[in-house]
Amino acid sequence: MSLVNLRGRVAWIFDEDDFDIDLIVGVRNIKITDVSELAALAMADYLPDFASTVQQGDVLIGGRNFGYGHPHYPAMRAMRHLGISCVIAESFSPGFFRGEMSMGFPLVTCPGIRAAVARGDALEVNWDTSEVSITRTGQTLPLQPFSASERGMLDAGGLIPYLKARIAKAENREAHAP
Repeated sequence: MSLVNLRGRVAWIFDEDDFDIDLIVGVRNIKITDVSELAALAMADYLPDFASTVQQGDVLIGGRNFGYGHPHYPAMRAMRHLGISCVIAESFSPGFFRGEMSMGFPLVTCPGIRAAVARGDALEVNWDTSEVSITRTGQTLPLQPFSASERGMLDAGGLIPYLKARIAKAENREAHAP
C-alpha cells in the first residue's frame, strides 16, 4: 500500500485550541460500539445534520494541541466511517497523534492552516512535496513532514501491518544472508 495524495473539502474547522476529541461524539456516547450509531452522533452538539454533510475524502481542521484529553478511539472511528480522510491541525496532542497514526489515519501538522481555510474549501494534500494547497485562494502551506516510521505506518495502513512488513523484510534478509 502507498500513501495517496488527498483531495477533499474542509468538513469542519475546530476554532478552539486543546480540543478534547471525545466532544466529537459527546462524552456520554464514547462507550457506544456500533460505528454507524457513532457516526450518526458525530458533531451533533455542534451541527445536528453534520453526518449528512460529509463527503468521502473530506478533512477536519484543528488548532493547537488537537485531540487533547484521553485518546479514546470512538470519535475518530465515527469520522473515518463518515469518510473523513485526515485531520490537518496546527499541532496535536501526543497521545492522540500516536494512537491515530498507529491506526493508519493521517494526522497532518500544518502551522497556519486554521486561519487559511474556510468550511467547504477544497484542499489537496501532497505527501511528496509536504504541502497543502487551498483551491479557493491558491495558497500553499508547508506541512510538517512525517518521520520515516510515521510514513511507513501510513503507507502500510497502520502500525500492525507496518511491523509485519518490517519483520518479513528482516526474515527475508536473514534467509538470504551468507
